[in-house]
Amino acid sequence: MSNLAPTIVAFFAYSTLAFFFWRAQVSGNAEALNRSSLGHAIGIPLTIQAGLLYNNLIVGSNLNLSLVYSISLILWLTVLIYWIARFFYPLANILSLVLPLAAISVLLPEIFPDTRTHSEPTSWMFDAHVLVAMLAYSLFTIAALHAGLMSFVEKGLHHATLPNVFKNLPPLLTMETLLFRIIGVGLVLLTLTLASGMLFSEQIFGKPWQFSHKVLLGFISWGVFAILLLGRTFKGWRGRTAVRWTLSGFGFLVLAYLGTKFVLEILLHR
Repeated sequence: MSNLAPTIVAFFAYSTLAFFFWRAQVSGNAEALNRSSLGHAIGIPLTIQAGLLYNNLIVGSNLNLSLVYSISLILWLTVLIYWIARFFYPLANILSLVLPLAAISVLLPEIFPDTRTHSEPTSWMFDAHVLVAMLAYSLFTIAALHAGLMSFVEKGLHHATLPNVFKNLPPLLTMETLLFRIIGVGLVLLTLTLASGMLFSEQIFGKPWQFSHKVLLGFISWGVFAILLLGRTFKGWRGRTAVRWTLSGFGFLVLAYLGTKFVLEILLHR
């Protein structure tokens, strides 16, 4: 069965919701819209995309972890986490900036159709390892988005050139507090990912653990985020320092997983 029709439906649903949220963001009414039926309606394209991802990620008894579907899954999880978190935090203003990302994520498999299927034999341990890893990547993606927004807003406020769409974002202090909470949870999940891969490699991947450049970059990213949290706790790091460390840690994480997949699948065709 073709995925084109549900993909188009999900794309236009995301795009329509993004339009209404952007308009509400500019007028300062995004939080009110978030609490309305339109805010709840975001769950509809999220559900459609979940079905699309399930159909493409499960190949027989294997799990398809090719580059395009990995990116799409990480972006879907990112939007899902934002959508759920909006019930607990005033994130409607940020959600309006994330919905266009959701529209892009649902289109990726159609824009870049997979010519190769990179499947891994699945088991409950492997599935759990992948789920924890993807949640960690999604949380750090959110952290990177938060850090980028904080940097942009701070510079705009200093130069009095902040566009209207960014003027109704939560206060920087609120965004910074949420940033460190996200990084804290993400670091726990990343720790579980690295530890499980190292301690249970034979059971998860069917081969002994090997120290590779992917593993090295993963540990470097873990170290960057760990130092950032320690600096926050003992030195009071915040502002630009927090942004730089967050983006650096995220950069190493992207190189560790997606960068490796890009080289293998796109450049080396393996």
